Parts: sequence; C-alpha cells; structure tokens
Amino acid sequence: MQVASAQFANHLQTQASKGLRSLYTFHGDEPLLQQEALDALRNTAREQGYTERNVYTVAGAHFDWGEVLAAGGSMSLFADKQLIEIRIPSGKPGKEGSTALQQIAELAVGNDSTLTVVLLPRLDKATKSSAWFSALENNGISVQIDPIERHALPTWIAQRLGAQQQRVAAGEAGQHTLQFFAERVEGNLLAAHQEIQKLGLLYPAGELSFEQVERAVMNVARYDVFKLSEAVLSGQPLRVQRMLDGLKAEGEAEVLVHYTLAEEIRALKRVKDAVASGKALPMALREQRIWGPRERLFERVLPRLSVGMLEKLLQSAHQVDGIVKGLKTPEWPADNWQALHRLAMRLCRACMPRNA
Repeated sequence: MQVASAQFANHLQTQASKGLRSLYTFHGDEPLLQQEALDALRNTAREQGYTERNVYTVAGAHFDWGEVLAAGGSMSLFADKQLIEIRIPSGKPGKEGSTALQQIAELAVGNDSTLTVVLLPRLDKATKSSAWFSALENNGISVQIDPIERHALPTWIAQRLGAQQQRVAAGEAGQHTLQFFAERVEGNLLAAHQEIQKLGLLYPAGELSFEQVERAVMNVARYDVFKLSEAVLSGQPLRVQRMLDGLKAEGEAEVLVHYTLAEEIRALKRVKDAVASGKALPMALREQRIWGPRERLFERVLPRLSVGMLEKLLQSAHQVDGIVKGLKTPEWPADNWQALHRLAMRLCRACMPRNA
C-alpha cells in the first residue's frame, strides 16, 4: 500500500493505537526527509516494544541475504520485538536479492515480532514494476519521498519556522523574505533545515524581519544542471543567472550544461514538428518521453515558440557546441560560460510568459 510522504506522520498517529504494519519501504533521493521519516518510524516502533535493531547494508554482489532471512525468521534473543533495516544504496538488489526481498515481503505478513524497513534511493519506472518491489509494496507500506521543488520551498520553510514558533511578516513583505531564504538554500534541503534551526537559536519565538534572515542565512544553494532546464523553460531569468553562476562555481562541466540546454531545444523542435504534421500534442510528448512537470512546461511554452524561433535556437546551440569544444565563433563570446549564458537567456526569454 502506498502512503504519501506528507501523510506519513498521520499514518503513524493512526497506527500508534492499532500497532505498526510489519513492513515499510522508503524510496527517494531526499536524505533529510527520508531520515526524518525513518526516525519517526523508529520512535513509534520503540514505543510499541521494538527495542532491538539490526541494520544490513547491501553492498556488492556477495552480500549474504541468508543472514537477513535468518534474522527476520528468528525470535530476538534480547527483546520481545526487533527492528530490521535493510539499506540498498544502489537500488539494485540483484537476482539473489530480488528473490530474498520477495520472501521477506511474504514472511512479513502477520509477523508482529519483527518490523522490517527497506531503504532505497529514487527508483525508475521499470524498477517500480519489478517483482521484488511489487512484493514489498503489496505486503506493506510504501512511501515515496520526493524532493521539495523550488516553487514549494518558501511554503516548506514557513512551515518549518512555524514548528519552532517563528514566522515571517504577513503579506508581500513576508513572501519576499521567504523567497530570499529559498534562493539561499535551493537544492540543499539539509542545509536549509540547518539554517532554519540556526534562526531558532539566534532569535526568540515570534516574527522574523527580513534583516534578521538576511544576516543569519548563509548562501548554501546547490544547483542541479538538470534543474536548469526547468528554470529556463519557466522563463525565470534571474534564477537561470543564479544557477549558471552556481554551476560554474561548483566546477560543473560546460559540456554537460550545453548538452542539457541543447537537448531541451531539440526536444521542443521534435514535438513542434510532430504537432505540425498532425499528431496530437499529448501523443507527441509521450513519444519524446516527456512527462510530469516537464510535460506541463512544454504544454505551456510550445504555443508561443514558432518553428523559425526553434530553428534559430538550434543554430545557436550548434554554435555554442563548438565554443565549449574550443572553437571560436564570430559574434559569440569566446568564454564558454558567457556563451552558455547567452544561449540559456535566449531560450529563457522565448519561454517567458507574455505578461512578464
């Protein structure tokens, strides 16, 4: 059974009186939120008598799954109930592990002496459809822990501040403070959490001014090159500038940044051509493997991008490809990052909302 990560705390409260399920699976790439969910589960388990804990980390092809199966099938020597954590950092248990996890999932049903927790990274669609993951999900609770997206980050910060009895000003001034905070911590949720805790130590409960937040919160943002596409397609030039500066400072490869921008332009052109040939937009997007938030961005920007605009953008991408590989191109900056900045801004301006 799937439980949304936002509802997991409510699930634990409900199970506090009924008793926890015997199998939980957490999967996702946000370490802070996964750790918090795991800590909450451990605390509830401890209250329900699961006082012994064993941790197994699956590393390499020679991991002994028999030891895990034996532990799960035996009574604890030192406690009435035991908690078993199985960590699979790669998300790939292998053939033997796949069979073992299916057995673990089946043995968990009705087992009130052993609580098993499986910890996984973010999984792709094929892995979620595998027999072993389906067994875990069907015989226990599965919680997908997604990152906090940039647009949701100010609200997340406000909620965390509220949990420690702090808040920003009401109205536009408070939103400005939250946006500033989000810019400083984007892409680094653990650091964001630490900066929020710092505010709790520095200032008393109550309202925080912009000046207090500005003085206290460090610039700890970390940028993902693939998130750059989202900012560009959203038509957010200031965010694009910050991300490019951050990627440069972090030593990101110019070739990868160029590939990301060029691939978005190529994908836009392919979908545009497919629609022009009479294909429905949803089908054209599916054929190009564009879905989720990226699909919504494509749906918004494609009507305002003409074939001529996309052909010019493709030509620009071709020219910048040469620049990042050491070639000089007339009318383009010789510096790789300056050329990437110009390319990103050309696409960004083309994608900006008309009323911006």
